[in-house]
Amino acid sequence: MGISQTFPQVTASGEDGIRPVNLRTDLGMLADLIEVAFADSMDANGRAAVREMRALSHMGRLTNVIGASSDLVQGMGMGYVWVEQGKVIGNVSIYPAALPSGALKWYGGAVYLIANVATHPDYRGRGIARQLMLTSLNAIQARTRYSRAIALLQVEERNAVARGLYESLGFRTERVWNHWRRSSMSRVPSIPADPALYITQRRPNEWRTEYALAQKARPPDMGGVGWLRPTFPELFRPSLTRMIRDFVNLRSIEHLVIRSTGGGLGASLWIENAIAASTIHLTLMVDPDYVGLYDDALIAYAVRRLGMRGALSIEHPADEQVTNALLSRYHFLIQRTFVNMRWDTEPQNP
Repeated sequence: MGISQTFPQVTASGEDGIRPVNLRTDLGMLADLIEVAFADSMDANGRAAVREMRALSHMGRLTNVIGASSDLVQGMGMGYVWVEQGKVIGNVSIYPAALPSGALKWYGGAVYLIANVATHPDYRGRGIARQLMLTSLNAIQARTRYSRAIALLQVEERNAVARGLYESLGFRTERVWNHWRRSSMSRVPSIPADPALYITQRRPNEWRTEYALAQKARPPDMGGVGWLRPTFPELFRPSLTRMIRDFVNLRSIEHLVIRSTGGGLGASLWIENAIAASTIHLTLMVDPDYVGLYDDALIAYAVRRLGMRGALSIEHPADEQVTNALLSRYHFLIQRTFVNMRWDTEPQNP
């Protein structure tokens, strides 16, 4: 939905208040701000990003040139900061969503990501984050060449203050997701495979059937297959360009399925491997009629086959309680729980 609030005034460089990020002067201070603002929740990826920002902050005039090849820095450069007495005490980053054309068509407009919404702990409670968000959403509306603009963000479920802020600005919850991880050191349960459930590779010509399963198990209006993966056909039938890119990057996706009694697919498990990834990533979709049976078989198969090779990770909807209980049974542990939220320049049907 559009914004009816009065927009804060964007100040000139050197003045206190809100202004666009200046990569040459702000990156070091932004690294400090993000580190202190997210001290309780920063993971390894976040710490790596902070290190990259600090390294680039020492490049002087080369910062903009070198940062042009960094997705992290490009998003920082599109955002806004709040400055007081020369110190950066608030930030919002804006990233154009790197989505395939099919996904952009599904969204029906330009898609941006909101990230690094941070206020220094000493300055909280003054509405700084709200004003930065209003400025950022206004910028998103102004930048888009389409009739519609969409902003997406993730927020930790336990962060009630931030969720309340986003809801007051018109963001709506798409779905809540648990991020699970299973250590390679965990015991592999000695549960025999059920011979009645036949797990096999998905045939290439079955992509439409798998897409139909996903539409049923992962409705598009509830966020699709996961963060930045709306349920659209190209996700199930990769283009030649994507296959070449995956090959070059030593990345592979295996599709395992269990066929239902009616001839369709009752469940699908994606196994994603990448040379630089710290975990083997799983994606599980199960027809609601087979929850508790087919998901059990596929999780058990993945653990038996892959559990000793490396850590396993999966993002799964928090409301699918039966499957979440199975993940816990197979020694997956919840790392974090995120709420995926969406803002739109056009009102959405309830």
